[in-house]
Amino acid sequence: MAKKTETSKIKVTLVKSTIAILPQHKKIVEALGLKKIRSFRIHEENPCILGMINKVSYLVKVEKI
Repeated sequence: MAKKTETSKIKVTLVKSTIAILPQHKKIVEALGLKKIRSFRIHEENPCILGMINKVSYLVKVEKI
């Protein structure tokens, strides 16, 4: 059997409201799976997710798991 490599996980939490932000940033927040303030999702750490987090870094909090 092939050995699976362990990928690191990150927890992304929405800490600010999405009311008065750019429409593109709202779509990024939705794509991350965040809906309400203090909602969180656990994602694998990969370049796509990190790029999305970088765009909306003023709205989210990121923790390594």
